[in-house]
Amino acid sequence: MLHRAARRYRPALLIVAVLALLAGIAVAVRGTEPNHRLGLFTTLPILWSEAPDVADLLNSSDAPHWVRAELARYGTIEPLDTLSGLDRVDRLVMAQPRPLSPDENVALDNWVRAGGHLVLFADPLLTEESAYALGDRRRPQDVVMLSPILRRWGLELLFDEVQPAGERLIEGLPVNLAGRLAPVPAAACRSRAEGIVVSCMVEKGRVTVLADAAVLERDDANGARQKALVALLDDAFPDHQQR
Repeated sequence: MLHRAARRYRPALLIVAVLALLAGIAVAVRGTEPNHRLGLFTTLPILWSEAPDVADLLNSSDAPHWVRAELARYGTIEPLDTLSGLDRVDRLVMAQPRPLSPDENVALDNWVRAGGHLVLFADPLLTEESAYALGDRRRPQDVVMLSPILRRWGLELLFDEVQPAGERLIEGLPVNLAGRLAPVPAAACRSRAEGIVVSCMVEKGRVTVLADAAVLERDDANGARQKALVALLDDAFPDHQQR
């Protein structure tokens, strides 16, 4: 009987443990830029390591992901599992997010148009390996699915299926099987890195979209990813306070 009860409440305990972990992470990164709150909406293991269960997650000896420390320079990190609470943040990073619901598409568009600044990593074919098998709900989003909101901002995400695999640098940006963003002529956008990075003004707000996520991979022995990410975020959030 006791074992059956434990199995019954295990999902609830799992949720509580993960929420407690995320709350601790949010507290740990506070204080770098008290005037800004940066939302992070992602399926990538930036705030936590990939682990078989909560016990392994809490006891992991893996060093924190270097991206987490860089994001913390731009404001207090607010982990988001839905886009219904965007009124809490004034900056937003979406990194290989799950598909958005219709309500989330509307909320995100309204937030941007009201003056929000967004950096979106939208990789059409994620190349970093995952500890989770295909079909596992914990696995990062392998193929980004954001066509409705991209079209709303005048962008189309394209992917060349015959391009050679392998990481390369384009204007200092590490990319691997990257997509390309095609703005419609009327969109107020500028592009660089062969169309992999596009920045658009959307009414009062600004959207910076990167059609690849290789820059966020954990392995960064030579610091090229860190340098490229900082340059990207400095451009997207030009009013941030340096430490």
